[in-house]
Amino acid sequence: MTPPAPPAASPAPTPASGAGQVAAVIFDLDGVLLDSEQVWDEVRQAFVAERGGRWADDSTARMMGMSTAEWSAYLVELGAGDSAEEIAAEVRGRVAVRYGDDPPLLPGAVAAVRAMAAHWPLGLASSSPRVLIDLVLDRSGLRREFRHTISSEEVPRGKPAPDVYLEAVRRLGVPAAAAVAVEDSANGLRAAAAAGIVVVAVPNEHFPPGPEALALASAQVDRIADLTPEIVLAAAGRRSASPQQA
Repeated sequence: MTPPAPPAASPAPTPASGAGQVAAVIFDLDGVLLDSEQVWDEVRQAFVAERGGRWADDSTARMMGMSTAEWSAYLVELGAGDSAEEIAAEVRGRVAVRYGDDPPLLPGAVAAVRAMAAHWPLGLASSSPRVLIDLVLDRSGLRREFRHTISSEEVPRGKPAPDVYLEAVRRLGVPAAAAVAVEDSANGLRAAAAAGIVVVAVPNEHFPPGPEALALASAQVDRIADLTPEIVLAAAGRRSASPQQA
C-alpha cells in the first residue's frame, strides 16, 4: 500500500532583511533526533570485547558517521571477526533490541521536525542502516513528515564525505546552497559543509564536536528543542559567518 504523501508545506516565515532563502531542511538522525550515539558505541564496544578484539582509543571518533559497510569493515580490523556482513547484521540487531518499541527520541525532536515540515520539504541523511531508519520513523510517527530519507548505505561513502547530503538534495530537487542541514557530530558537520549546505549545529551531549568542526556551522543551538524556523532562516542568511549561539 502506498503511504500517504506528506502534506503540502506551509509558507515559510518571512525572512529578515538580507536573510538567505531556504528550499529544504535536512536532518541527521543519531544524535540530532535520537539519543543513540552512545547506544551504538556501547553495542560495538561490547561486541568487539566479546569477539576478542581490541578497541582503540580513537575508535569511537573514527566510526561516527561511517556507513554500515565502513564501520563493519573497521570492526574486522579491530579483530571482531572475519565477515563484515555478519558483524553488521549482529550489531544492527542488537541496536534494534536496545531501541525496542520506544526509540530514545530526544526531548523536543518530534516538535522540531513538525515545525520545520510546516514550512519546508524535509529530508533525512543518516549513517544508520535503512532498517533502523525505518524502524525509528515508523515507531515515532515521523515517517510522513519526511519527503525523502537516505542512509549512507545507499551512497558510496559515509560521513565526513558529502555523499549522503548530495544525494539528499538531489532527491529533494533543490540546490545544495538552498538547503539547511541539522547536525550534531564533527563528521556530520563536515559532510554537510562539504556538500555546500548551510549547517545548524546541535552539539552532541555525549561526543561533542570540537571547535574546528563547529566553525563550519552558521548557527548553533544547545538542544533540538530550541530549533525554530527563524533560526534556520538566520543560518541561511549568515552561512559564511562564525556559528552564533541561538
